[in-house]
Amino acid sequence: MAIYEFEGKRPKWGKTSLIFPSADIIGDVVIGEECFIGAGVILRGDYGSIRIGDRTSVQENVVVHAREKSLTIVRSNVQLGHGCILHNCIIDNNAIIGISAIITDFSVVDDWAIIGEGAVVRGYIPAGKVALGIPAKIFRDVTSVEKEEWQYYKDLYVELASRYRRGLKKIK
Repeated sequence: MAIYEFEGKRPKWGKTSLIFPSADIIGDVVIGEECFIGAGVILRGDYGSIRIGDRTSVQENVVVHAREKSLTIVRSNVQLGHGCILHNCIIDNNAIIGISAIITDFSVVDDWAIIGEGAVVRGYIPAGKVALGIPAKIFRDVTSVEKEEWQYYKDLYVELASRYRRGLKKIK
């Protein structure tokens, strides 16, 4: 992993979290416990700050940044799908951000909201809603079946982080 101090700001992360060797973590970034930070992830806390809660999956090629003197917050039990981009926003507990989705400046994705693949969020997505499209629009309510299914995958990534910490070995 490439961990960088920038202008006296150093990343911090929980001892039970996995940061993949090809992830770049820069500056004022705090990562909670039992997180999965995948290959190619960039968490850039250079002139802004990033906070990531516990049990959050930040999958491959996710980019997170914040504006100058601002904060991007990803709370606990969140799943950030492959290749999504977050900029100066708040992702609340239990939210799911789909593959290649973009969450733009000052947006808020509330508790248990699901953002579909490729969606672009500019604004507020209420708790328990599914939002799709460009720009993202509310499509329907999240079902209890979806919550159970997504919790299974979130738990799977917590377990995967633990397995990677024990068994990932570079062979070349």
